[in-house]
Amino acid sequence: MSVDTTPPVTDAPRVLTVNPGLPDRIFLAWAKASGAFVLVVMLGVGGYLAVRATDALSVAGLSFLTTETWNPDGGRGQFGIAAVLIGTVLIGGIAVVLAVPLALASALYISEYAPRQLRRTLVSMVDLMAAVPSVVYGVWGFKLLQYQLTGVARWLSDYFGWIPLFRVNGADPTDPLTPPLVYTASSLMAGIVVGFMITPIMCSIMREVFDQAPAGEREGAYALGSTRWGMIRSVVLPFGRGGIIGGTMLGLGRALGETITVYLILSMNFDIQPHVLQSGGSAVAPLIALRYGDSTDFSVSALMAAGLALFVLTLTVNFAAAAVVARSRSGASS
Repeated sequence: MSVDTTPPVTDAPRVLTVNPGLPDRIFLAWAKASGAFVLVVMLGVGGYLAVRATDALSVAGLSFLTTETWNPDGGRGQFGIAAVLIGTVLIGGIAVVLAVPLALASALYISEYAPRQLRRTLVSMVDLMAAVPSVVYGVWGFKLLQYQLTGVARWLSDYFGWIPLFRVNGADPTDPLTPPLVYTASSLMAGIVVGFMITPIMCSIMREVFDQAPAGEREGAYALGSTRWGMIRSVVLPFGRGGIIGGTMLGLGRALGETITVYLILSMNFDIQPHVLQSGGSAVAPLIALRYGDSTDFSVSALMAAGLALFVLTLTVNFAAAAVVARSRSGASS
């Protein structure tokens, strides 16, 4: 009588074990430590701002988010960030609206259309522009650009002034002698300069993601008779969706926190100013730079509260962008 010694066949999957070597373990430990360090730094910054802002927030309460005046020493509780927060969002929105088409078109040209010899030069130029200090953009915008664009601002006010966003109080469209200074030092001028400043950063991120689009899918699109633009529309842009969103949100975060450029161009006031063409406006970062030097301890606490609000706003934008990017193909692959 023979005995069947064949092991029974089971559907259980085989358990794979990985035995990383010493270099892999060192790299894993270094990566974990770096991530933990970044998290600790972020929590430290937020915690410091929260502790320093306690005095002001205990006095102002929730009205800190709805009060537009800024006079922490003149009247207890009569200060808030409603005006500067709206101004920050306006300037950041204008910058992104200007920068996204420029960055997207530049990234597509460099990655898909530029000759190989010219591509390296363009990549180097974009990277160098991203490294230019913001004060250089601020001086350029303050001394030159805003005065060159007063005609554009006047035209927008004359023909689109019926839209509240483009209305300029005190400007008469029928009076050709309206002084051009009413159109300078506005949220539009600050947003345009900040938009030029964040364009190279956004372009670099988008270009790197576009270059990673699968070559097989590119060739498959051409094999099916697609044109170059058809291939870009059906392969590169869907794959690079995460890079477009990530670059846009990174540029928006930079725009929301920009200080010196907005400080040089914008004429600061502390009223809610929704008219982007009109001289005057406000933002959180220039407010801190303007008032920190001559502030009392309580005023410094109020400025720290404003900085905490900007910190939370920036984190919210970046976390939302990370969630969207993670669902895209380029984000999931990275």
